[in-house]
Amino acid sequence: LSASPPVVLLLLSLLGLAAAGKLLVVPVDGSHWLSMREVVDILKQRGHEVVVVAPEVTMRIKPSKNFVMKMYSVPYTEEDLKKEFQAFFHFSFEQGSFLERFVKAYQGIKRITNFGVTSCGHLLQNKELIRYLEETKFDAILTDPVLLCGAILAKHLSLPSVYFLRGIPCGLDFDATQCPRPPSYVPRGFTQFTDRMAFFQRVKNLLHDIPDIFLCDFAFEPYSKLASEFLQQDVTVQDLLRQASVWLLRSDFVLEYPRPLMPNIIPIGGVNCAHKELPQ
Repeated sequence: LSASPPVVLLLLSLLGLAAAGKLLVVPVDGSHWLSMREVVDILKQRGHEVVVVAPEVTMRIKPSKNFVMKMYSVPYTEEDLKKEFQAFFHFSFEQGSFLERFVKAYQGIKRITNFGVTSCGHLLQNKELIRYLEETKFDAILTDPVLLCGAILAKHLSLPSVYFLRGIPCGLDFDATQCPRPPSYVPRGFTQFTDRMAFFQRVKNLLHDIPDIFLCDFAFEPYSKLASEFLQQDVTVQDLLRQASVWLLRSDFVLEYPRPLMPNIIPIGGVNCAHKELPQ
């Protein structure tokens, strides 16, 4: 569980056994990218060719000598983006009843989803960029599936995909990997329960899964529609998530609840910005 970037590099070295590989990276802005960038930088140092695809308007994703950056236009400004991210994260620190926090989460996720879907739509409509990606023979794609544009490209390009993630709302990552998450033992978000619950707390914990169904429906269904139109076939969110070859899980069971893992799920610990290995 104390794995570090070298372990991640070992896993990604499957791109090529005798020669450096070509890696397509579709990141998510903010802290997601700060965690992924360290891996991308070291992959370049190891001789791999890395191409990062990102919108022209970002907060953290900037050009670097360690990768080729391909950008596409989007119909919003950096000020718009910062405003929505600040509004989204502000509610996380507010107190209130479950209903109040649920409504705020609904509103925040809806705004962020609109930005993500808009950005992804402009990427998929950029015929010149899509043609470049089709003609460049990549070996794999590295992406964070919290936004599904990278997963859509992986399916379109028929590339093995490596998911680099902290988690996906509503437990979609559990469903996609078929990992059990029984509500009798695993507390749900916003409940403030521990793994030791009384009977009625377990019942309440079970009921908290019901609103998640609606949250995920409006938050991720636009990606399903976008993927179906672009790929010209019916595609669900779970179809996109299940195609992953490897899941690199940025979590540490010292701080989180232990969970069963499938063979293609690799815990890599908290890879955040500049990784420092913890003493024993």
